[in-house]
Amino acid sequence: MTRLLLPGVLLLLPFLAAGQDRAPAPVDAPASPPGGARGPLRQMEALGRGVVAIHRAPGEVFVGWRLLGTDAEEIAFNVYRTSDGPGSGPVRINDEPIARVTWTLDRSADLGRSNSYAVKPVLEGREGEASRPFTLAPSPSPRPYLAVPLDTPEGYLPNDASAGDLDGDGELEIVLHQVGRGRDNSQAGMTTEPILEAYRMDATRLWRIRLGRNIREGAHYTQFLVYDLDGDGRAELAVKTADGTVDGAGHTLGDPAADHRDPRGTILKGPERLTLFDGRTGAALASADYVPPLGDVRAWGDDYGNRSERFLACIAYLDGKRPSAIFCRGYYTRAVLAAWNWREGKLSLVWTFDTDAGDPDNRRYRGQGNHGISAGDIDGDGKDEIVYGSSVIDDDGTGLHSTGLGHGDALHFTDIDPDRPGLEIFKANGDGPSPAGIQLRDARTGEQIWGVASTGRNGVGRAIALDIDPRHRGLEMWGKGEGVEGLRDAKGELCSLASPRSSNMGIWWDGDLLRELLDGTTIGKWIPGEEREEVLLEGADFGCASNNGSKRNPCLIADILGDWREEVIWRTRNGKELRIFTSTFPTEHRLYTLLHDPIYRLGVAWQNVAYNQPPHTGFFLGHGMDRPPRPAIAARPAEPPRHSSPAR
Repeated sequence: MTRLLLPGVLLLLPFLAAGQDRAPAPVDAPASPPGGARGPLRQMEALGRGVVAIHRAPGEVFVGWRLLGTDAEEIAFNVYRTSDGPGSGPVRINDEPIARVTWTLDRSADLGRSNSYAVKPVLEGREGEASRPFTLAPSPSPRPYLAVPLDTPEGYLPNDASAGDLDGDGELEIVLHQVGRGRDNSQAGMTTEPILEAYRMDATRLWRIRLGRNIREGAHYTQFLVYDLDGDGRAELAVKTADGTVDGAGHTLGDPAADHRDPRGTILKGPERLTLFDGRTGAALASADYVPPLGDVRAWGDDYGNRSERFLACIAYLDGKRPSAIFCRGYYTRAVLAAWNWREGKLSLVWTFDTDAGDPDNRRYRGQGNHGISAGDIDGDGKDEIVYGSSVIDDDGTGLHSTGLGHGDALHFTDIDPDRPGLEIFKANGDGPSPAGIQLRDARTGEQIWGVASTGRNGVGRAIALDIDPRHRGLEMWGKGEGVEGLRDAKGELCSLASPRSSNMGIWWDGDLLRELLDGTTIGKWIPGEEREEVLLEGADFGCASNNGSKRNPCLIADILGDWREEVIWRTRNGKELRIFTSTFPTEHRLYTLLHDPIYRLGVAWQNVAYNQPPHTGFFLGHGMDRPPRPAIAARPAEPPRHSSPAR
């Protein structure tokens, strides 16, 4: 049975639809003057309006679009529909400029025809340029998602995805990791070669990169970053490569005949490279030796490559203005982080942090990494730090602090307690009993705010922080493991003996400021007081499937279209299509696109790394929130393409 529930929200619909430009919005965006932002402006994507239109009900179309972080507070919008056929010029579908939300409903369209929607900003009574239009094709059976047909190779299935503006048109494209047969680091066995592909939302495939047989397939090997690293308005792809990698233009990197696999299927010899690829074409732009090299595999803690082949990656603005790529190796024992810049066509190493070299104090950071990574400005100087599990590395490549509590599977970095200054980190710790199996700590100092001991021999696997209960200020937190049962508030107080059954992912979906639960193909809402979940959307009803076994994550969760709420991308069961679901719930809140919040945008970039975690904002987004700070960002359109020679 198809489940698309709108509990309680439909009562708001007639009022909002008829007069949404006048509907009161408790949260408007952004705060002015800028909310305490210091330092230089960050280079960010010059995004378009991201217009999207979805059949919401028979005879009804939901249209949503972006408010930008650079928009004036008083900006409003007009929405125009253009239909196929003679005499069908643009028709404005709103009576007055829409100023309080960034969505509307169209109940007058002929849905048997093709309809294109565009928005125009209105400022001081004047209309601006029209956005790129979104075309809603006629459909005999309306569907609540956008379909992106794929050219999936035989024996493969779509897995993790990322998003970036690859061609500089202001809209996002999808970079997809296609997975065949994978193996965990601890397991022997041959794997298929990892494949990366880029698609426009209209299903045009831009390129395919085959990483080759000398890159092993698995959750810990191929961490890929999609980001505009040089500020030309177009995103690049950065990823670890090896002999036999074939770029999107058909060029082979290194020795095409080399086969560095051993009888176990592991790869513990041969050159390792970091390569930058052009986002438009997939052509390799530059390569450098991967830092750090493997060296003696035993220096990482075993002799078969389990600990040495654990890779992480993220984006960080180390100078506060332009992004750098951080590529890492190891977290159970030795850990090394290397920061890279891509500037004016040159790939250069900025700094390296090595727990086993340099400052003797670095040894405190040994064995503290997670199955994931986060980044953001922790100390308020405008420059980003790297949250490496139980430790934090400063923007200059020196250690900031280490708790010594060891590695974990899950970590969440945001403003968890809005009544405390600064940001917090919530984390699951260790593989066994721990004095702080789940812990909330101050992101800047590393000091524990509260912790709950875990008693089970398996420790705490997953843990999550989401605002799911409006009765408690800030985010609620829970984990899965003996001794840490129950739901806790931002102060660490046990507010319920029951907690949601899942602790995998979260999504802003139904229109209020609470976050919904996402597990597998199910979006659900926690019902406070009743201690149960209510299903809002079941992707399996539309042929969708999740990825990565017990992690049960979609390909991507991110605010990539429409208003401030997040989209979810699932693959179909047969792997032949991506399906992008966007919320059609009414919302009375108007926030700028989450992609213009610096910490959230970094979270979209690292979401695919190892064990997927949901991105979080750098401010408290939840029930009773303040108006969000204006982001200190600068966006510029794409520059004309420059010729670049492929890296060989």
